[in-house]
Amino acid sequence: MEQTVLVAGLGLIGGSLALNIRENKQVRLIGYDSSYSTLEYAKMNRIVDEAYSDFAEAVIQADVCILAAPVSVTVELIHQLNSLTLNKKIIVTDVGSVKGPIMEAANELDSPSIAYIGGHPMAGSHKKGIQAAKKHLLENAIYVLSPTDSASTEDVQRLQALLIPTNCKFVLLDPEEHDEMTSVISHFPHLIASSLVHQARSWQKTHPYIHKLAAGGFRDITRIASSNPLMWRDIFFQNRSKMSRLLEDWIQEMKHLKELIDTGEKTQIQQYLEQAREYRDGLDTRKQGAIPSYYDLYVDIFDQPGAILKVIEILANHDISIKNIEILEIREGITGVLRLSFQNKNDQELSQAILKKNHYDTVIEE
Repeated sequence: MEQTVLVAGLGLIGGSLALNIRENKQVRLIGYDSSYSTLEYAKMNRIVDEAYSDFAEAVIQADVCILAAPVSVTVELIHQLNSLTLNKKIIVTDVGSVKGPIMEAANELDSPSIAYIGGHPMAGSHKKGIQAAKKHLLENAIYVLSPTDSASTEDVQRLQALLIPTNCKFVLLDPEEHDEMTSVISHFPHLIASSLVHQARSWQKTHPYIHKLAAGGFRDITRIASSNPLMWRDIFFQNRSKMSRLLEDWIQEMKHLKELIDTGEKTQIQQYLEQAREYRDGLDTRKQGAIPSYYDLYVDIFDQPGAILKVIEILANHDISIKNIEILEIREGITGVLRLSFQNKNDQELSQAILKKNHYDTVIEE
C-alpha cells in the first residue's frame, strides 16, 4: 500500500533521509522547505516527487512527517500541527539533536490522529544544505528514537521500516537521558573546539605565522568547529542549561590541570595523561557509541604527483572498500601521512599486508 511521506526541511539531514526513503517504491515522497532555491534543487534532482512552500498544505497529505528543521523551527512546526484538522492518522517524528524543547511541544499535541516519535540520527557533516546531502550519510550511525505515549509499538516499527534503507542502528532513549549524553559527547566538544580556534586566533596577533604551523593534531581536534554556525547556535541556545553546567565542570578541570602544570611533579602529570589515555582507548565506538569509528591504517607517502591515487588503485584492484581518506600531514618535498579508514578489521589488516608488499611503510595504532 502506498504511503505519503513528508520531509519538512530539506537540508543536509532531511535531504539525506529523502534520498534513502526514495528507495521504497511504495512511497510518495513530498518535501517542504521555506527556501525556494532548495525546493527547486530538490525537484530538479528528483530528490522528492513534489515540493511545497506551505507546511500545512503538505502535512495534511502525509501518512508520515519527518521534521528535519532546526530545533526552534521544529518546535514552531509542532505548534502548527496543533492548529490543523487532520482527517487521518499520521506518524510525526523529528531529527533534532536537542530533545527537551521538542518533546515538551510534542507532549502538548492534543490531536488523537498524531503519533509522535522523537528522533535524532547522530550523523552529520561540516557541510550544510541539500547540496551536501548524501545517501550514505546515516550508514551505521546511531539513530535515537524517543516515542511519546501517543505512539504505539507498531508505530515505532513502521517508522523503523521506512528508515531501513539508511542502514542506521536504532536505539530507544528517554529524551532527558539523550540530551545529557549528547551534551557530553557531541555538543560540548564543539564548544571546546571553537574555543581552541579562538585561542589560536588571539595568539596569531602575537605570532602571525601561527596559522602556518597549525597542522595534524590541531586540525583534527578542531575539525568540528567548521560546522554550520547557525545550526550550532540553535543547539547551544536550546541546550544552554546543560552547556553551562558542563562549562563549569570544564573550568574546574582546567583549574586542576593548571595546578598540576604549575606545581605538580612529573609523575603526577604522567598519571593524569595515562588516565586520560586509558579511558580514551577503552571507548570501543565500533560496537557502541554515538559516532561510529572505523579501522584506520596510516600510510607514509611521498610528495609527488599521483602518490595518493596509486595507493587507492592498489587497494581497489583487490576489491577493498575505503570508507574515508584523510591527509594528516604532508610538506613539500618530503613524505606525508595518509589515513585510510575501513569498515572492518579484516580489510584493515589485508590492506596493510598488500601495501607492505608494495613497499609502503604502514602503521596500525592499537
